[in-house]
Amino acid sequence: MKWNVKQRLSFLEARLFWEGRVNRKDLMTRFGISMPQASSDLQKYQALAPKNIKYDKSMKFYYASSHFKPKIISPNADDFFSQLHLIANGVFPKNTSLLYTVPEFDVTPSPERSADMDTLRKILRAIKENKALEIEYQSMSQPNPAWRWITPFAFAHDGFRWHIRAYCDINQEFKDFIAGRILSIKGERPNEIDFSRDILWHRHVIFKIAPHPGFSEGQKKAIELDYGMENGTAHIKVRAAFVFYLKKRLGLDKGHENKPSHEQHIVLVNHREIEEAMAQLSSIIKQ
Repeated sequence: MKWNVKQRLSFLEARLFWEGRVNRKDLMTRFGISMPQASSDLQKYQALAPKNIKYDKSMKFYYASSHFKPKIISPNADDFFSQLHLIANGVFPKNTSLLYTVPEFDVTPSPERSADMDTLRKILRAIKENKALEIEYQSMSQPNPAWRWITPFAFAHDGFRWHIRAYCDINQEFKDFIAGRILSIKGERPNEIDFSRDILWHRHVIFKIAPHPGFSEGQKKAIELDYGMENGTAHIKVRAAFVFYLKKRLGLDKGHENKPSHEQHIVLVNHREIEEAMAQLSSIIKQ
């Protein structure tokens, strides 16, 4: 199946799964295709999954049958909530999302993290062309901005804002640079850095989380369901470079287990194991 056809049939099937119905206009609006093309896509899906779909001539809608089982997509809760988030951020208009009728919802606003588009374009080009950049950067450890050479190779999101993962010539180590704090770029040169040396980026650690022991059995069950835990724990694989960010995001800093359960719903059960892993990686970096 061609990529563009699969995208349209995936959308069609998602509409059937979440809304229970779809028509040609949905496909035409979402993908800007003609009515004959939309009809052809519906026929393709009927041939692919004849037991999934039925047509109501009076309503001129295709409906999900009682035997409906997804053939193309693997729907999950993240798909649903991601759609709402994309609509809230203005990425998707309501009528082109996976949802035919969008329920009442809202999203807690976050301060907008701005970054200069021309700066981002130059960073992206440097990553693609394997080049180093001379940037003017405002560090929070220094009162004034300073010029430095960095060699970017990846973008990283900590859950709140975007960073540029790069090698810093001043510190002679791999670091995260906040995109909005890059004030200007004035030079570039060929890259001489081996990115495989970024141990923290290429190695992973496992966070093992569990419900706070102060909860009742019923409350623990609710937390287990909320976090998708199995046998009382959930395992989160994260890059070693993101350990600090994940701890902050989930409130798992040292001493968090001493907070009351109504303030701290989960605890990190392998805190020492992670500390030992990070210490070991730090020693490797220093060698």
